[in-house]
Amino acid sequence: WQNGDLAFVAWAVSGIHAPDFMLNSLDLWESETESVEAKPEIPKNYTAQDIGRKVATLLNGYSAKLGNTDNVVVMGLNSATTGRMAIVFYRQLTVSDFLARLQEWHTQCSWLQRFSKDTKFIGAPAPKDIAKASYGNDVDTKLCNATVERLIPCIIDGTPIPRDLVLSTTRRACKRHSLDAWEWEKTLGIACSLYRYSHQKEEYTMAIDRSRKSRDYLYGRLLAVADCLEGFALSEVEKGRPTNAARLMQRFANHPCSTWRTIELALAPYKARLGHKIKKYDDELQQIMCLFDPDEFIKDDTPLSGEFLLGFHSQRAELYKKATKSDANTEEESKEVKL
Repeated sequence: WQNGDLAFVAWAVSGIHAPDFMLNSLDLWESETESVEAKPEIPKNYTAQDIGRKVATLLNGYSAKLGNTDNVVVMGLNSATTGRMAIVFYRQLTVSDFLARLQEWHTQCSWLQRFSKDTKFIGAPAPKDIAKASYGNDVDTKLCNATVERLIPCIIDGTPIPRDLVLSTTRRACKRHSLDAWEWEKTLGIACSLYRYSHQKEEYTMAIDRSRKSRDYLYGRLLAVADCLEGFALSEVEKGRPTNAARLMQRFANHPCSTWRTIELALAPYKARLGHKIKKYDDELQQIMCLFDPDEFIKDDTPLSGEFLLGFHSQRAELYKKATKSDANTEEESKEVKL
């Protein structure tokens, strides 16, 4: 891997090809299956468990070829000036340690990633993806490389992700109104990945956790339902207009209690007009509100942590899934009527 004057490389001492630790989970799978004998097919709609199994299978193939007693060298080089080169990172690990840490990264840092309309996968982002999510797609090469350097120990040594990067991606994910749709989707997925990796003791799952009662997680779920409800209403009359939840997302992250009142009031006309059509959204809102501690919901207006993005992302994915199933059922019923 090379970007400007910075380069990272990994190789087995025996000379056998080692997996590229600088790739995201999807690119790792696509690039490395060509060089591993065991190549199980990856399904089109796969889950977090699937990606864990696929990565494990992929890395086990390397383990069989390399042998656990062989060593892998990971080195980072930087050419600060012409004619001079510095070693900025160096580790020598056994194959078993190297593969175990790579698997840990791609499992614990995994989340649903939407990099473009056609590129969606569940897995970990690449270091360069994280740098762009933290500072924008136009981040200069020097800052990008410095960020990548800070992330390599997280992958190779299992150290925590720098807190400022977690906060930076979270803040950018909240600025939905200022980002293009797919850039925001990409940033949101990466922000969730980093927050999840940084809070492994919480054991967050990508599937919605209906038993989790933490304030930030519940506020994220509320925002997702409001966003989907208004989005559904606008799709029938005014497509393309951003929802209030989207426009106020950054303000909501800083002042959730007061901003929720504004968003909730804005939903009233849609509820009145659509009636039973939005019953599933209304029921979901009521269920979430019942999980709140009353004092936290009414009085606590302190800023939200990145946990609210996990609640938002999981709830939105759940509602989208239900909407897709509903559309499919409606289409089938329509076909039956025509027949």
